Amino acid sequence: MLYKRILLKLSGEALMGERQYGIDPKRLAEYAQEIKQVVNTGVEVAIVIGGGNIFRGVAGASNGMDRVQGDHMGMLATVINGLALQSALENEDVPTRLQTAIKINEVAEPFIRRKAMRHLEKGRVVIFGGGTGNPYFTTDSAAVLRAIEIEADVILKGTRVDGIYTSDPEKNNDAVKFDKISFEEVLKKGLKVMDTTAFTLSQENKLPIIVFDMNTNGNLLRLISGEKIGTVVQ
Repeated sequence: MLYKRILLKLSGEALMGERQYGIDPKRLAEYAQEIKQVVNTGVEVAIVIGGGNIFRGVAGASNGMDRVQGDHMGMLATVINGLALQSALENEDVPTRLQTAIKINEVAEPFIRRKAMRHLEKGRVVIFGGGTGNPYFTTDSAAVLRAIEIEADVILKGTRVDGIYTSDPEKNNDAVKFDKISFEEVLKKGLKVMDTTAFTLSQENKLPIIVFDMNTNGNLLRLISGEKIGTVVQ
């Protein structure tokens, strides 16, 4: 395998499947099976999942809600998604721990770096919920932060598209895909990979990002096996 320890970043919207909101059990089960394949190879897997399928703090703020309150609601949404993914993984007999940046001791462990790394070393999947625990930071920032803290080899950002394009391929048929691109080029071209805070943090810590299509069966396993899938930012 190319990597010993990975951090998989999934958006909350990815869990919607064909639905307009909420969680699609079929899509959740598919993701659990994909992750199980990787765990069975001995690769250590950590996951950060968004909450956009349930609530976005930015959307709440645009409708007159206090931004801090809205972001706290968004953090709780990521915990709901984390619990759902944990359940799906455990249905596949994959040992899983959910750690959160905000204390909800009845449903999840608090985030403790050393404990998270110990879980990973024992072959458990660790899901990080609650974002960074602070308002105004996205789950992209949380993904990069946690990846650096647990010394992950790479961030794998699972999306609906198969990489980074010159423009949105769902809206522009002439969009051209990059197989590999530097951090500097992404910033120069203004491409939307992650929010600027997360992206800069990844660049400063020399942590590569691979953007790939998570919805194609087997892609995650093929990626860590060395196949050229998605777009590499390094």
